[in-house]
Amino acid sequence: MAWMRNHRSRLLRLGRGRPKPSASLVDAPPPATAFTTLSLDIADALVVHLQEFPGMVEVGKLDLESPLMSEMRARGIELVVPMVSQGSVIGLLALGPRRSRQPYSAGDRAFVTSLAAQAAPAIRVGQMVRQQQVEAQERERIEQELRVAQLVQQTLLPQALPELPGWHLATVYRPARVIGGDFYDFIMLNDGRLGIIIADVTSKGVPAALVMATTRSVLRTAAMLLDSPGRTLIRANELLCPDMPPNMFVTCLYAILDPATGRLSYANAGHPLPLRRRVGGLDELRVTGLPLGLMPDARYEDRETTVAPGETVLFYSDGLIEAHDREQAMLGVPRLQQIMTSYPEDSSGMIEHVINNFMRLTGTDWEAEDDVTIVTLQRAVTSSRLTVSVRGSDERASEVAEEEEWRTLDEWSMANEPGNERLAMERATAALRPFGLSSQRIERLRTAIAEATLNAMEHGNQYRADSHVRLEVRMSKRAVMVNISDQGGGADIMNLESPSIEAKLMSRQSPRGWGMLLIKQMVDEVSSINEGSRHTVQLVLHLEGACNADQPA
Repeated sequence: MAWMRNHRSRLLRLGRGRPKPSASLVDAPPPATAFTTLSLDIADALVVHLQEFPGMVEVGKLDLESPLMSEMRARGIELVVPMVSQGSVIGLLALGPRRSRQPYSAGDRAFVTSLAAQAAPAIRVGQMVRQQQVEAQERERIEQELRVAQLVQQTLLPQALPELPGWHLATVYRPARVIGGDFYDFIMLNDGRLGIIIADVTSKGVPAALVMATTRSVLRTAAMLLDSPGRTLIRANELLCPDMPPNMFVTCLYAILDPATGRLSYANAGHPLPLRRRVGGLDELRVTGLPLGLMPDARYEDRETTVAPGETVLFYSDGLIEAHDREQAMLGVPRLQQIMTSYPEDSSGMIEHVINNFMRLTGTDWEAEDDVTIVTLQRAVTSSRLTVSVRGSDERASEVAEEEEWRTLDEWSMANEPGNERLAMERATAALRPFGLSSQRIERLRTAIAEATLNAMEHGNQYRADSHVRLEVRMSKRAVMVNISDQGGGADIMNLESPSIEAKLMSRQSPRGWGMLLIKQMVDEVSSINEGSRHTVQLVLHLEGACNADQPA
């Protein structure tokens, strides 16, 4: 006897037949029974015929072009009886010639047909047991693989969060039942900045865990050697591409935070865009690039922003937005934005707010389809003391300590091109028009912004093509602030040589140089901040009646 499994099976032949007991054979010694097996192809013409006509077949009388029939004839098989279970042929019972050389009688045929009918269910049960054993072994293999992958992943995730005064970091990592390749990491750089990584390997199990471990190592090494997120991703991609397994790649968002200033530079390799919760609004930190491991010559752009006090940046993997609610609708980015927008501005714990709303939508019995990873970066609402020079002559400079809570209205970067000072002036004052400043005071601020931007391009950056000017418009309850930053290596353009008409006429000074004197007359406060290679001029205009605000320029 034999049975079929999957596409091929085995045929078991009962040797020389089983003689039916008769008066002439009662005293004869029992015949020896030999067994042999044949490969059984379910697409063979004989099997197809028996599937359609399930009855005993005499091999010598059936005309079929069948490899199995040819093999049976060569081995001297005379009768074939299909074993049928649940409407399918699961094996064949084959008989060779009787040792007595007598033909099979009607009783013999009935007996063999009955035997095949009774054996078929038992064979089906045996098949099912064997299949269950194979599946159990496969499940155990997969579970062991997942345990190894989870161990690798959990070992490589940060065991503690960095402690940054004035900042709050929080993380959530929820692996799916079938483990994916999400990971996050924090890197303390030599200059005191913090690298933040969130990534996702597009595969499952041990392969994803191994690629994750390799990617983490490559990113850490590149981050310690290179000072920008974009260059770090370029180097990581170059190292990963040659050995990346087929059909696999890594999405990654890498950001560098300067805790002292709140400046956040970032680059993106195909990862979901971070969201920033601002006072009164929400925006995306928009920058894109190819995932790591796809193309060796991929390039990644650096972007920069400033995280102001009270603002929160949320980094996340696609498992969050691709989860489904109770009605099987995908959560998506718009609903995540709604959740963040509903977050109280004066509260802490954005990550708890997101997770609580997430669980409310999916249900507490939700089972993850993919890993869910969240990292939040929140800047505390603290007082900032500004030491500024009051507009006017240097002899009248004094320190004004004001406790203010600032919010960012707009920020952008510009190339060092003549004429961009006018664009800076227009964009900055456009952000302030809704707040009701008088036209006279707006014009003063426009003049100061244009002159400070021109100074930053000319004296700070010296019109270098590889540098840019960055502007930020901020507001508090009592004042407006415009920050204008260059990359001139820390040169303080406020301390340029004081202008002299005589010196300029004698060509001992540049014809320019009146800019800072003009700026000090246009706004209420001016300050200069040097931070390594960056120099910032800070212009402050009071919203009402401070520091000679109403005096004519």
